Amino acid sequence: MSENVVLIITISLIIVSSPFFAKLLRIPVTPVEIIFGAILGYFGFLHEEHLFRIVSEFGFLYLIFIAGTEINLKNTLKTPKDLINKVIIYIILLYAFSIALSLYLNLGKIFIVLLPLISVGLIATLSKEYGKTPWLSISMTAGAIGEIVSIGFLTLTSSALHSGLGFALAKTIFALALFLLFMFLLFRAMELIFWWFPEVSTSLMPHEDNKEQDIRLSMGIFFLLVGAMLYLDLELAFGAFLAGIFIPTFFEHKKELPEKLSSYGFGFLIPIFFIHIGSSFNLEALFMDGLIVKALFITIAMTAMRVIASLVFIKELRLIDSILMGLSHSMPLTLLIAMATLAFHAKSIDELHYYALVLASLFQAISIMIVIKLINNYKLKKEHLK
Repeated sequence: MSENVVLIITISLIIVSSPFFAKLLRIPVTPVEIIFGAILGYFGFLHEEHLFRIVSEFGFLYLIFIAGTEINLKNTLKTPKDLINKVIIYIILLYAFSIALSLYLNLGKIFIVLLPLISVGLIATLSKEYGKTPWLSISMTAGAIGEIVSIGFLTLTSSALHSGLGFALAKTIFALALFLLFMFLLFRAMELIFWWFPEVSTSLMPHEDNKEQDIRLSMGIFFLLVGAMLYLDLELAFGAFLAGIFIPTFFEHKKELPEKLSSYGFGFLIPIFFIHIGSSFNLEALFMDGLIVKALFITIAMTAMRVIASLVFIKELRLIDSILMGLSHSMPLTLLIAMATLAFHAKSIDELHYYALVLASLFQAISIMIVIKLINNYKLKKEHLK
């Protein structure tokens, strides 16, 4: 009982104090939460507790949900064809670099899936800090498509690692294809309904809402799609992401709703997820022979791949913003840890590579956010001097 009291107090203190330390150190809040989680976890103030893990997982799903609310599917479908083609080229380049590196360095087949992972989770935290800049808008569009591809591979790889390449994998592919077809038909049906009967959206989420009906409906959509993923034995994050897309796509009149949902998440649930990520990393593993070198290699390789591939957008964004866009995709923290955990439990990677991947994900989350801040500040100073 006393251990749980210490756990609750420690989490509370980290949540409250992290913004102050972030301001003092001039770095984003997320790395501070991860660092505090790792240090205080090492000294025993944080421990693995069932409720802590459950709330952390919910925080992760909520982070993906918030990332989905940044995507208006109607606007995304109106994206110029040239830009969509460049996004496809960008993703193809990432997988081409991944295949070349994995085969040349004999890293193993699992790294072909690991290295190109894209997650828009931390892009949502960047949007919170930098606003809707051109490079973040393209980053979110490319990230949305990239995350769907990544979660598709995550779902299929998870099934292959657990059940092999037989009937179970075919069943998972069929379930995923069926669900995507159902979601496509549902989106089209809702689009037609809201087009012919626009009053439906305002009755579901009225302008004058003293019963928080908009929050209730948002949470209902969130849990329904996560529950559907759970029933179909598919990746829960995929359902959370699609649930988030529903909000701005079909309830455009509630422009303040994504901000309301985001404020709640970043103020409570999402920090718990990042604290848990930090606490789950064993600091003693830092002394494993070759660990830091491998983690740094993975970090540099994943970052370089994205920065080079992002140059396909140089015409739209110019050099500095293209680099910022590539860097924004260099922090697939949640998916990288999820995939590393799956691979380790399935014995596809050894303990050294598992810790290297976890450490690399932390390096990325901390260093990339700092680098983005430095480059963005340099860009602003350069523009000010002009």
